[in-house]
Amino acid sequence: MSGRTVSSAILILVLGSFFATLCDVFIKMAGADVAIFQFTFLRAMFMCLILCPIAVTRYLRSARTSATLGLKLHFVRGNLWVLAAVLLVVSLAELSLATANAVFYTAPIFIMLFGAFFYKERLTLEVVLAALLGFAGILIILRPTEVTFSMISAVLFAVVLAVNSLLIKKLPQEQSMLYGLFMTQLFALPLSGVLAFWEGGVFEVEVLIYAALSSICSILYSVSCLVGYRYVASSQVTSAEYSGLIFAFLMGWWVFGDTPDLGVFIGSFFVIVPLLYLSHRDIRRLRKEQLLSNTRSNLGAG
Repeated sequence: MSGRTVSSAILILVLGSFFATLCDVFIKMAGADVAIFQFTFLRAMFMCLILCPIAVTRYLRSARTSATLGLKLHFVRGNLWVLAAVLLVVSLAELSLATANAVFYTAPIFIMLFGAFFYKERLTLEVVLAALLGFAGILIILRPTEVTFSMISAVLFAVVLAVNSLLIKKLPQEQSMLYGLFMTQLFALPLSGVLAFWEGGVFEVEVLIYAALSSICSILYSVSCLVGYRYVASSQVTSAEYSGLIFAFLMGWWVFGDTPDLGVFIGSFFVIVPLLYLSHRDIRRLRKEQLLSNTRSNLGAG
């Protein structure tokens, strides 16, 4: 799974969506009364500790000048991560896992819109239709009756997530993906640390465990985004992240006892079918290109 083709990028993002949902599960298990800024700082600290040996190894094997590239971008992404992490905890504190993820998955809509505006990416009819059907599925699943602070936090989280995902394209090509992720989390420590100190929350071992587990899942999700969005147009693969809705429904039912209703399955149909279509279309196109290449090779050999 190199992420250099649309089909492999879609598969990578689907796996990433699973780990993202698992991360949400651990965050929600931390409880509604968790010290938000302390929890965010602990998550950033654990991610740095996990990535540090890998980052040092990559640093020693690469040119020294590449280590200082893109520091401003890493700083921006690190502080955006702090904002997104806080919004994530706030929204999961009150919303159910399925409802929260239904709102989170408006992020691909923002990714396509921002990608077309800032990167001049071409939006095909199939991609636009897939996005509209996916968004319609979200509305069927969510069926909002009122706007709450948690829902606003979830929408803002989706916007920040979309911006951070698109900034991946500007990361220095000379740096490894894991080294860049380490630098991003390193720059997240000062702001999250100051906020945690200002908050003055009571330290709990249980919160530490949930922070560590969610950090591992967050790293796996971040790596999938780095690979999935780095080599192909975001508009071609962004629908793949809708698959996380299915994981959210299943885990919400299994862990928290949330029972999906008919609307969940109808909305899921609207989400999954476009994803399967885009994946099948890419596989079919690659087969045609391979067949044409083989035919030309045979003609040239003749």
